[in-house]
Amino acid sequence: MAKIGRFKNDKAREEYLRTYRELEKQWRIPSTTRDVDTSFGSTRVRKAGAGAGVPIVLMHSLGGNSLSWDHVIEDFARDRVVYMPEMIGTPGLSVQTAPIDETGFGTWFGEVLDGLGVDRVHLVGYSQGAWQVMVIATTQQARLVSVNVVEPSGILTKIKWSLLWMMLRVGARPTDKNLRTMNARLNPGVTLTDAEFAGVKAALGYIPTIGYPKMFTDERLATITTPTLMLIGSDSLVVDPQPAAQRLRDNVPTCEVEIVPKAGHGLFHQFPKLVTARILDFTRRYESTEARRGE
Repeated sequence: MAKIGRFKNDKAREEYLRTYRELEKQWRIPSTTRDVDTSFGSTRVRKAGAGAGVPIVLMHSLGGNSLSWDHVIEDFARDRVVYMPEMIGTPGLSVQTAPIDETGFGTWFGEVLDGLGVDRVHLVGYSQGAWQVMVIATTQQARLVSVNVVEPSGILTKIKWSLLWMMLRVGARPTDKNLRTMNARLNPGVTLTDAEFAGVKAALGYIPTIGYPKMFTDERLATITTPTLMLIGSDSLVVDPQPAAQRLRDNVPTCEVEIVPKAGHGLFHQFPKLVTARILDFTRRYESTEARRGE
């Protein structure tokens, strides 16, 4: 039987929708949503912002959705359009109808852009979303002006067994105490609001089917020809900062790496202004390069 992501039951789906609606009430700026048909099902995409610049696409983290970007959307959407797809096969309002793993991420992404009527974009991903961005960057170079990844999990260095064991234990017994303890260890300095915490718990009611990140070989990394920015926390439990930085520098032709001091895996939430500023500076520099090439 084909593996299709789904909620465990109707009760789980209703609870997820309830928390989604609560988070949507807190969204900071005007936005619209639409459903884009792809080979893998219908993808919910949130759109915010306006302007003539190359659009930005934001790929959310594990258990997140398009509303996960509320804390940074004002900066990203200040002078350009921002698209926030909800990854097929994960919690959210996308509806999966066909199996997908990383071999299909590029096809899915291209079909989403086609459905939106968008040619080229800056692509940004955080944690699980950074894995998806890196995979997309190996096959969709023609659609990308820049690649920006924050804390890419499991593709440059191995995730520690201690962290995997902690996640398995919490997954088997996801009490409020266990979930908050794991968040404190994984994302030091980041405190979830009640609505955000309820959303995290509700996302556990969904059974995802997209698989897990696999280590990139050096040869695969070398296929990423788009200018790439990577930001990592110095205290990350998910990425080993120095080896990850070295692997990217050794294999990706055009890249920049910054290891952010005193930051953990949650650095996008811990230091949101710093992260968005770095990404926006990088995207503008390479967007200007693209414009000059077209003169």
